[in-house]
Amino acid sequence: QVQLVESGGGLVQPGGSLRLSCAASGSIFSIVWMGWYRQTPGNERELVAQFISRGDTNYADSVKGRFTISRDNAKNTVSLQMNSLKPEDTAVYYCYADVRTYTGRAQGWGQGTQVTVSS
Repeated sequence: QVQLVESGGGLVQPGGSLRLSCAASGSIFSIVWMGWYRQTPGNERELVAQFISRGDTNYADSVKGRFTISRDNAKNTVSLQMNSLKPEDTAVYYCYADVRTYTGRAQGWGQGTQVTVSS
């Protein structure tokens, strides 16, 4: 099993910045990938950014050049630095992890953190 705890989020004005962090815990042998999704009311969760174990990153087109995902392998944490925020970035952001455990494979979601971009 894997547990994810998120921090960060909040209210920010357009053009501002926020940083989200997520810590994974449990019987983790190694992390396959970790990333962030976001969801607005009535819509599906969409992938925002992901950090793959070999070091590759992937971003949604809508956030390229503004968001940066980073990971601390030793602490099993992933962070999302969000700059130049826009009102359309307003959503609940969820951390996701796909990990190898000592007995197999596990996936998990964080509890979600609200990001609101508004003047």
